[in-house]
Amino acid sequence: MDFYGINPAVLIASLMVAAVPIMLAALGELVVEKAGVLNLGVEGMMIVGAIAGFIAAVTSGSPVVGFLGGALAGAALSLVFALLTQFLLTNQVATGLALTLFGLGLSSLAGQGYNGIKPPATHAVPFGPLAEIPFFGRILFSHDWMVYFSVAMIALVWWVLRSTRLGLIIRAVGENHEAAHSLGYKVNRIRLGCILFGGAMAGMGGAYVSLIRVPQWTDGITAGAGWIALAIVVFASWKPWRVLIGAYLFGGITVLQLNLQAAGARIPVEYLSMSPYLITILVLVIMSSGRGRAGLSAPAALGQNFHASR
Repeated sequence: MDFYGINPAVLIASLMVAAVPIMLAALGELVVEKAGVLNLGVEGMMIVGAIAGFIAAVTSGSPVVGFLGGALAGAALSLVFALLTQFLLTNQVATGLALTLFGLGLSSLAGQGYNGIKPPATHAVPFGPLAEIPFFGRILFSHDWMVYFSVAMIALVWWVLRSTRLGLIIRAVGENHEAAHSLGYKVNRIRLGCILFGGAMAGMGGAYVSLIRVPQWTDGITAGAGWIALAIVVFASWKPWRVLIGAYLFGGITVLQLNLQAAGARIPVEYLSMSPYLITILVLVIMSSGRGRAGLSAPAALGQNFHASR
């Protein structure tokens, strides 16, 4: 049954697709921040991943190679951030902002000549008769493999942070890097690994935008998704499963406003277009208003540089 020309099953399935880039980027940033590092360069890493993944996919003819290329590009850009902040001890906020500006310029330069080109198609996972189930088949069994990969990564990161020694070490470094260092852990190496993971996830998220979500290349294709991912980490209170909820919430609002535009809703297009970002700001305000409950969940050493000689 359609409501005002909007099919609920199609709407839910579409929001799951729209949430993938933000979910991957936010999950990577969550791990980075759990280790005590604040990387505001998510937008830059996403858009560099978008163009690198697009070029790799078009050149090789394989979308899988495209996603790998996007992950490598995002990790490479995050390595620059890691070297500057963890070894040269530059300010993390300023370095992250510079990384975003650099990524936007680099992607614009690298993307010249790729406008109007279609990347190789990424097909839905063949679930056979399951995809024919009324309503639920369209929602659960009609997606490409990256949709399922993003949910699987949520579960994996949750398990690693909660139940493994590696997760305990990451959380210890993020809460008190001096204490972790005194126990013999290599704080900078651990943070470097987390930063590279965050960059790879952001790069894959960007590649998803240019290879599946759009799919094409245009300047500024990520359209602020990296900033939304940063906001979702705060909304999620640094908990992986809440990242899933936040990404689906934002994806749902984005898809809904597009459907309302297509249905000819009597709301100015400008208001509909800015609604996802306004709702995100509103949610953050609400989350932060309860005597700083969201802030109390932040890693204690977040944004603090560490040097072993201190």
